[in-house]
Amino acid sequence: MEILIKVRVKPKSKKEYVKKISGDEYEVAVKELPEKGKANKRLVELLSHYFGISKTDVSIIKGRFSRIKMIKIRKE
Repeated sequence: MEILIKVRVKPKSKKEYVKKISGDEYEVAVKELPEKGKANKRLVELLSHYFGISKTDVSIIKGRFSRIKMIKIRKE
């Protein structure tokens, strides 16, 4: 099963968290800077932990260089 979620990323945060805003919209704060893909990598790690799935089951399909992203979550 695959689901699409909209994620608003907050890079350079003091605290990291994943917060559900509405049905398929989330806010994720990461400590990493948005350079060289560091924030995206940490975003994938946090979402995989939040959903209890492997990092390979989380992929950014839109917005790689934006704070608002579309993420595909693959769950078995």
